[in-house]
Amino acid sequence: MTDKPQMKPWIEKIHAYVPGKSKGADGRELVKLSANENPLGCSEKALAALAEPAGPARYPDPDANALRAGIGELHGIDPARIVCGTGSDELLNLAAQGFAGPGDEVLYARFSFVVYEIAARRCGATPVEAPDVDYATDVDQLLGAVTDATRVVFLANPNNPTGTFLPRAEIERLHAGLPKDVLLVVDQAYGEYLEAGEDDGGMELAAEHNNVLVTRTFSKIYGLAGERIGWATGAPHLVDALNRIRGPFNVTNSGQKAAIAGLGDQQFVAASREANNRELARFSDAIDRLGNHGLRAVPSKANFLLVLFEGKLTAEAALAALAGGGYAVRHLPGQGLPHGLRITIGTPHQMDDIAAILRNAAEAA
Repeated sequence: MTDKPQMKPWIEKIHAYVPGKSKGADGRELVKLSANENPLGCSEKALAALAEPAGPARYPDPDANALRAGIGELHGIDPARIVCGTGSDELLNLAAQGFAGPGDEVLYARFSFVVYEIAARRCGATPVEAPDVDYATDVDQLLGAVTDATRVVFLANPNNPTGTFLPRAEIERLHAGLPKDVLLVVDQAYGEYLEAGEDDGGMELAAEHNNVLVTRTFSKIYGLAGERIGWATGAPHLVDALNRIRGPFNVTNSGQKAAIAGLGDQQFVAASREANNRELARFSDAIDRLGNHGLRAVPSKANFLLVLFEGKLTAEAALAALAGGGYAVRHLPGQGLPHGLRITIGTPHQMDDIAAILRNAAEAA
């Protein structure tokens, strides 16, 4: 017997999620390019909705009916096959909790979203990493890691923190190779940044099969990270499982209103995608020009770029140089990337400034 409540051993193994920093070591406020937020903010329509009284004394619609209807209309999905959550993070955790537990395995690729390991450990399952291939998810490696204990496979596409992307044919091949009783969760948090024709087909798989769940968020391209709104779609029994264990009033009044308004402003979404992809291409080119100094950009389809430091300039030194120039970016030693910085795509001026800081630091190294 002990003198205090004891944490479950699988909970004790969790390393708490560490958010992107916004301050320097000296406490100075920095331009925050560490959390993949939209530099354009959010839609004016969403801002207007947030300015309206939201009735804070009353509980929100527990089923987010109007929001699910809006999502369904935009994406051609029956609202009954949609569940909303406190960001997609809640839904990712619920997917593991609903379909895995002690003695089971939750599988994902190396250099995947850190929440997958947390989700696995929260429900007592064993997290399993499949090897990557040059920082990208590889279908053959994932399928090779499947065992009789595998219950959930997480796949971020585009992936965070690498930005890499698996095309439709590879997603279909992964799904076809999985046992039918294994849940495939396709995390499309950055899906809206893809150009027309680049869709990975995850939504179609979720509509046609019983073991595919797709998650999305309003935190990225919609610019509503502070409101914490996500959603998932899949077969009715998958949605039913998540509804059984989600928080009963998990999306706030203001969050539901802002998300509905954001859905109604697809011009803002398109403008955000165009601005991001233009600056992503320019910044990637700037990093490529520093290849002779050992800097390498991992090809990205998201709103960030993973920059690897494989020469004299280390990631730690680059991080300090950027902080000295007023910028906070994400260093990832805890995810096996001590030589990498994940840099959110900001405004043209910010990206030019960051490229110049890195160039000067590389030349001085």
